Amino acid sequence: MSTEQTAVNLTITESAQDYLADLLGKQEDVIGVRVFITQPGTPKAETCIAYCREGDMTDTDEIREYPKFKAYFEGRSIPFLDEGLIDYSKDRMGGQLTIKAPNARLPRVDANSPLEDQINYVLYNEVNPSLAAHGGEVSLQELTDDNFAILKFGGGCQGCGMVDVTLKEGVEKTLLEKVPGLEGVKDSTDHSNTENAYFK
Repeated sequence: MSTEQTAVNLTITESAQDYLADLLGKQEDVIGVRVFITQPGTPKAETCIAYCREGDMTDTDEIREYPKFKAYFEGRSIPFLDEGLIDYSKDRMGGQLTIKAPNARLPRVDANSPLEDQINYVLYNEVNPSLAAHGGEVSLQELTDDNFAILKFGGGCQGCGMVDVTLKEGVEKTLLEKVPGLEGVKDSTDHSNTENAYFK
């Protein structure tokens, strides 16, 4: 665990610990559970819990020892797991494991957050609401080593004749203003498909 990483603030209730320990006991090659979020900081974020086997963990994982098992929290997901809860409650059908992570889609982002998180925050809170008027959206595909954001346009923005203007005058301007350290923006969208385009 790196020194600047904040410790994960997520609760696994006693009933959930017992349930997970029981599941783990039925597996042969697992070393614990791994908790992570796919597409963190976006509306598509999903909180996941999976068996952790040798080789599944990474150097940035935070390992926490519980009385009956170990949990591996993916380093990239830790800020998004803040105030999360894993609980298990019995019901007529047997029982249900629930995972709540209120900050999975929208973490507390500040100047010290990774550039990727800052970019997603601006895209989903400032850029996309205005693109939605044209049935469009934009998402971050990747952040290059030299700090360029590779974006993908969808909906009414894909194939739109005005997308270059939107990219330069709207999206890039907003991102460069709000995300210090970002060098620029590139478009990865295939604009030859004009099926849903707002301006053809």
